[in-house]
Amino acid sequence: MISTSDELALLQQALESYEHKYIAEHLNQISLGSWTRESLKRYEQGKGELHFSDAEYRHLQKLLPQAPRRARHDFDFIDLFAGIGGIRRGFEEAGGRCVFTSEWNPFAVRTYKANHYSDPTNHKFNSDIREVTLSDKPHVSEDEAYRFIDANVPDHDVLLAGFPCQPFSIAGVSKKNSLGRKHGFECDTQGTLFFDVARIIAAKRPVAFVLENVKNLKSHDRGNTFRVIMNALDELGYWVADAESSGKEDYKIIDGKHFVPQHRERIVLVGFRKDLNVHDGFTLKDVAKLYPKRKPSLGDILEKEVQPNYILTPKLWQYLYNYSIQHKAKGNGFGYGLVKPHDVTRTLSARYYKDGSEILVDRGFNPKLDFEHKKNIENRPRRLTPRECARLMGYDGPNESNFRIPVSDTQAYKQFGNSVVVPVFAAVAKLMKDRIVRAKQLEALRPRSHARLAA
Repeated sequence: MISTSDELALLQQALESYEHKYIAEHLNQISLGSWTRESLKRYEQGKGELHFSDAEYRHLQKLLPQAPRRARHDFDFIDLFAGIGGIRRGFEEAGGRCVFTSEWNPFAVRTYKANHYSDPTNHKFNSDIREVTLSDKPHVSEDEAYRFIDANVPDHDVLLAGFPCQPFSIAGVSKKNSLGRKHGFECDTQGTLFFDVARIIAAKRPVAFVLENVKNLKSHDRGNTFRVIMNALDELGYWVADAESSGKEDYKIIDGKHFVPQHRERIVLVGFRKDLNVHDGFTLKDVAKLYPKRKPSLGDILEKEVQPNYILTPKLWQYLYNYSIQHKAKGNGFGYGLVKPHDVTRTLSARYYKDGSEILVDRGFNPKLDFEHKKNIENRPRRLTPRECARLMGYDGPNESNFRIPVSDTQAYKQFGNSVVVPVFAAVAKLMKDRIVRAKQLEALRPRSHARLAA
């Protein structure tokens, strides 16, 4: 028999990802319509005795991610600036287990928790990373911060982080260094979110890391941002793959178009601890060996029928069309991106919810005909649906709808636009796995004091 406490715990877990109204509608699929948003709120507040039938309890469980079938895992990792978990999915495919997640956006957290299982015995969830790095408490010493991090972030083999791109200020560095700072990065990167990543690396000393960012990280702030990051990682004792490669031969820049029909370039920094000496010969150039023999086409991921609200209004379409003509006449490249089933799209951005202009699905608009022509009005282009965005980012395969989207379309577009192409990181994880496992074995032979807090 299911206890009331179990029922309430299940409801509370479901409410971390889904609205009361959605859960009520879900339960009413098998009940007599007795569940409402208001009744669930009352039970949540302890007003009245909650009781699910066995069928309702099982039905509600289906809304939540299930424990992985894999009986064992090969390595542990943490997921920082996790978004909706795209990098995590890639590393779980390679046999990793997530033991810590940090993400501050409440809507992204909803989607993350709806799709990623978190074992309460070996996984911790954190919202603001500064709560564990103490970077917002300048009076705390480095040693105090490292001890706090070591106590509050689980031990892990790999650190994953898609940190935001921010400029660094080098003013006052020499003065701070003269005050006896142990780490240069503590001065150079202070006030940025990379600083929090570096502090966790310094405190926990994982055997490897993967840092993801936009391609423009290399040129940001005239190259200063990237230079400081690379110097900090070197100071912390890590070798970074393809550190010297650049231009067209910069293997750190990986384009998602090799895995999905979307041009999406991102910089990927893969690092291994130098003292473990497992990095020799590793290069992200080998990602090319893992390109799929047949990637899905755009036509493969498009839905056959969509709701009318995804079709652009005549007014919006005419505005985008005229705007593009004006800028082309001036020699500018601004304008919408109209795509057909065999095209590769532009990069999906977080602003896609505004007008969808960078990726519009062609429905037969004919520029040779008058804009007011009946056929042209009927065949206005449309946005991608959130489900199609999930497929374009590799969260779902063609014709699949397994990834749960528990948020509004606006939030979903922002989340997918801010995310990563999942199969890119599945390939990176596959390349890294053998070295991670070997490094983990070497690490296990060493005293803990050598590995931790010894940056």
